[in-house]
Amino acid sequence: MTGWQQSPATAVLILADGTRLEGRGIGAIGHAAGEVCFNTAMTGYQEVLTDPSYAGQIITFTFPHIGNVGTNDEDIETVNMAALSGVRGVVLKADITNPSNYRAAEKLDAWLKKRNIVGITGIDTRALTALIRENGMPNGVIAHEPSGQFDEASINAELKAFPGLEGLDLAKEVTTAQTYHWDQTGWQWDKGFGTLDKPDFHIVAIDYGAKRNILRCLADQGARVTVVPATATAADVMSHNPDGIFLSNGPGDPAATGKYAVPTIQTLMETGKPVFGICLGHQLLGLSLGATTSKMHQGHHGANHPVKDLTTGKVEITSMNHGFAVDKASLPAGVTETHISLFDQSNAGLSVDGKPIFSVQYHPEASPGPRDSHYLFTRFLNHVRKQKGVAERPEHAAPAA
Repeated sequence: MTGWQQSPATAVLILADGTRLEGRGIGAIGHAAGEVCFNTAMTGYQEVLTDPSYAGQIITFTFPHIGNVGTNDEDIETVNMAALSGVRGVVLKADITNPSNYRAAEKLDAWLKKRNIVGITGIDTRALTALIRENGMPNGVIAHEPSGQFDEASINAELKAFPGLEGLDLAKEVTTAQTYHWDQTGWQWDKGFGTLDKPDFHIVAIDYGAKRNILRCLADQGARVTVVPATATAADVMSHNPDGIFLSNGPGDPAATGKYAVPTIQTLMETGKPVFGICLGHQLLGLSLGATTSKMHQGHHGANHPVKDLTTGKVEITSMNHGFAVDKASLPAGVTETHISLFDQSNAGLSVDGKPIFSVQYHPEASPGPRDSHYLFTRFLNHVRKQKGVAERPEHAAPAA
């Protein structure tokens, strides 16, 4: 009687502390270094893997079954369909199954290959998540080699050379290369995406790594959007004569991006135009107002984070993705904390007293995640409506019959 035949590992995940996890390779062949985080969302893996805010990271999904609805072109969140989001790798518990969904156009494995994302399956993601919660987000390298013969020297050299996200400006890597206009509205069942034919307002969005659904949410409010690069100056922004200014989400250390973004935002705040920031945009606004930011222990990554809106007393379940946060104790006089995380009481929103300037740390556009926070886009455009003498919309409108 012969013994069990064990196939060699075709993928490895090596952490900076020497931890070595072996499994089965998926996606692109090769290796890539990044910061290893975990995401607790049960759905929306394609949106997560194309969110530019994850640039420089290796994502561990805590939900065991990923890939069962395949992939399609509608759920991509990078604005440029062909552009890579910057995600370095993906870590899964179970092998990818064949897709079982009418919207599926391609299997996840083939899709990962096209987007140059290295993946590994067969990992005890619960144990890895517990390690991250205990020790913080480690640097790591993920490698896929079908033969199982890894170039250990090259892998270890890449891990050693990876600087980590602290002090790293990644917005320049994922921002748009040129200014463009956006008029696509949100997705509707059996209709797909729409087009804004007659805009009422004009918003200029500074792209630090913007998601498509943020731009759609602005268009749903009747706003034509002009998107400008992360390095745009205040003069560049104002040359488009906007009714309001949006500061997008994005990856990396806000202090690094802030070296060129903060002076621009400070000048824009002086114009009196409404300003709304999300995620990295929130952190950059905080820095522009005199607050500080810092690296979080394990970050917030998931679609089930409870946040309290201190301006209304209501609690919303939100989508989050950030490894840095605004230090609430550093908020200066004249700046009010408007939202807090109910997981750890960290800052999740701020506003400038008496001015139409505010921001939130989380992702009100969802994709993936609940839509509890869509009202924030109404809040932003209501500032614009007020300035233009147009009737404001109720923030929490009753659902359609």
